[in-house]
Amino acid sequence: MTAPKRRSYDAEFKKNAVLLAQEPDRTVADVADSLGIPKGMLYRWRREFSLRGEIAFPGKGNEALTAEQRKNKELRKRLQDAEMERDILKKALGIFSRASK
Repeated sequence: MTAPKRRSYDAEFKKNAVLLAQEPDRTVADVADSLGIPKGMLYRWRREFSLRGEIAFPGKGNEALTAEQRKNKELRKRLQDAEMERDILKKALGIFSRASK
């Protein structure tokens, strides 16, 4: 017996579902039933959307980062690469200076 296939929803679907659930004449249960999703999932999406806003649903395994946070992450990665290159060059210099003696 195989496990049921896990459904995935894109960010646009999640945002629209949250916006529908926020309408005054609709309940979370009604929206969840009409969309065919569990109401607990819709509550989780609402909570995430209220905490993070437009960056709430970044996608499969991606971090929800603001533009500034993405830039900082990129700069840290570039710094780490530069430090690694520097360390390799230092080791190579040590090896070549010993070999020439």
